[in-house]
Amino acid sequence: MLQDSKQIIKGLPRRIALMLLDCGLIVFCYWLAVMLRFDSGEAYQRAEVLRAMAPMLYYVLPIYMIVFWFGGLYEIMWEYAGMRDLARLTCLSGLATGLIMLFDLFYRSRPISGAVLIFGAVFNTAAIAGVRFLWRLIKTVRGARSHKQENPTPLLIVGAGNAGAWAVNLCKNKNQSFGDPICMVDDDLTKKGLRVQGVPVRGTISDIPELVRKYHIMEIVIAITTVKGDRLSEIINLCNSTHCRVRMLSDPQAVDENGNPVAAGFRELNTADFLSRDEIQLNNAQISEYLHDKVVLVTGGGGSIGSELCRQIMRYQPRRLLIFDIYENCAYELETELRNKYGADAPVITLIGSIRDKERLDEVFDTYHPSVVFHAAAHKHVPLMEISPAEAVKNNVFGTKNLLTSAAEHGVERFVQLSTDKAVNPTNVMGCTKRLCEMLIQSFDGGTDMKCMAVRFGNVLGSHGSVIPLFEEQIKRGGPVTITHPDIVRYFMTITEAAQLVLQAGGLAKGGSIYVLDMGKPVKIMDLANRLIRFYGYEPGVNMQIKITGLRPGEKLYEELLMDTEQDKMRKTAHNKIFIAPPMQIDLADFYNGLQALLVAAHHNDDAVVECLQHMVPSYHPNRRVRADHTVVAMNGNTGLFSKEEIEKQMKERQSENPAKEG
Repeated sequence: MLQDSKQIIKGLPRRIALMLLDCGLIVFCYWLAVMLRFDSGEAYQRAEVLRAMAPMLYYVLPIYMIVFWFGGLYEIMWEYAGMRDLARLTCLSGLATGLIMLFDLFYRSRPISGAVLIFGAVFNTAAIAGVRFLWRLIKTVRGARSHKQENPTPLLIVGAGNAGAWAVNLCKNKNQSFGDPICMVDDDLTKKGLRVQGVPVRGTISDIPELVRKYHIMEIVIAITTVKGDRLSEIINLCNSTHCRVRMLSDPQAVDENGNPVAAGFRELNTADFLSRDEIQLNNAQISEYLHDKVVLVTGGGGSIGSELCRQIMRYQPRRLLIFDIYENCAYELETELRNKYGADAPVITLIGSIRDKERLDEVFDTYHPSVVFHAAAHKHVPLMEISPAEAVKNNVFGTKNLLTSAAEHGVERFVQLSTDKAVNPTNVMGCTKRLCEMLIQSFDGGTDMKCMAVRFGNVLGSHGSVIPLFEEQIKRGGPVTITHPDIVRYFMTITEAAQLVLQAGGLAKGGSIYVLDMGKPVKIMDLANRLIRFYGYEPGVNMQIKITGLRPGEKLYEELLMDTEQDKMRKTAHNKIFIAPPMQIDLADFYNGLQALLVAAHHNDDAVVECLQHMVPSYHPNRRVRADHTVVAMNGNTGLFSKEEIEKQMKERQSENPAKEG
């Protein structure tokens, strides 16, 4: 509040100067209105009318200033003004004229005709707007002259709408850092040949490569803030194919993670941009119904998905948010972030502990009584769990069982388990343990009053240990970029998208369900690597090598979201991106006997654990082999390094099959 007051005081001289200027313009415009109204044969009346009008200025000017001040006229940044601001000025001027005529009607007889007042209002609007736009023009021309002397970067703007006009304004007013807009493109053919702030629209988006060559463009700015999904990916791929620097216009309405407005300008692309998907529509009322004013526990709350879940949950004003994690650093950073955004008294508590420790879990439930639990704590790194299968079982399976048991004993209403596509026909220990977690969810839902559900989805962009941060690190080091197999395919979604859909699935509240998220089209990792390399300005196989290393233990070429038995039995939900897999038939006696055997096997980190997992999950087919030195490698697909000639051949084949996509 104090900071806002200081900013207002600091801006007072500018506003007072503008008010004095406007008063002068109003007096001049009324004089001009009288001169034009009384001309030719009535010119002798001018002096009499002007004398009669002089006393009116004592209330005309204050009325105008009060209306302009409270109408926000002096808050407008005229260097970025558009039609809305001009419309506001027109309405305010009309309102002031109406109040003046009303004042005359009630308090005195008007000494002049209403036509003079109306003419004066029209002239006032034109003069006030004209002076401001003239100042803007002078500033732009002066900036352009200095800009030409500094040899600015030739720039192409994608999009000739409101966002495109905003981008041109930024360039012309702050051109030293934003470049010189040479031309624009837009798929609306009616705009071709027109100009936006003096910048010509030269063609459509498909014309970008030709325009880059013709006008020697060095940078492209994408100024279409509403485009998402496949179309945005296509535009970014086309722009990247020109080898120009590519940036995006920051959304003027966007805020950062602390709720502060993002500075106007151009931002660098990020991986979420070129793998963009259509924006998710949420049923916020349904989510709020089970989160608002509730105590919510998030296990693994400091992790990639867990932390984003916490951020999203806070939007629904829970009574208390419990961040539960064994790793204190990330949890502490998240708590600090949330307190910075929601205030020092935000209802956030960070609890350190392990889901393996049943007594610690009971203590947490006894103390805070959560009614909703999101379970995101797990060992998830596939190759590491192949080496330490017993640890994966202890944490993922029996840690989940501890949490379910404690939650059921303490009256939790809803339990949401985060699962993975690796649980489907698993070839690795991690995926198999997650399959067992899905089975635990169904068994607890049927045997308790708690609504239990699992949400199954694929890889998350930017999460710890995911492929994209690895590729980015390798590119920044100068390469090579390593891929386990040229044909490997994965599903991807953004962290925010995954967290939002998990919350939405939790609101569907059909106990015992395995919800499957629509992950869109699978992405070939080779294509992803090529796009990311070009994203950083390199050319795959030319100045950035790609190295094939062979499948890792537990890894498979194609991930699946559904098992064969589920394919034809998938059911829709109220949300178009969430589906329900059919329930599994579980022999509870056999299942719990298997858990007992698995618990015993997990006392030793050896192949007995894997054999026990195979017995409990018949669809588990391990892709692992333990060598004499106790190291673990892939049983199938570890074919060593591909030769340089083979890599180049495969890349050329892909480019010839679909050159536009590769670009």
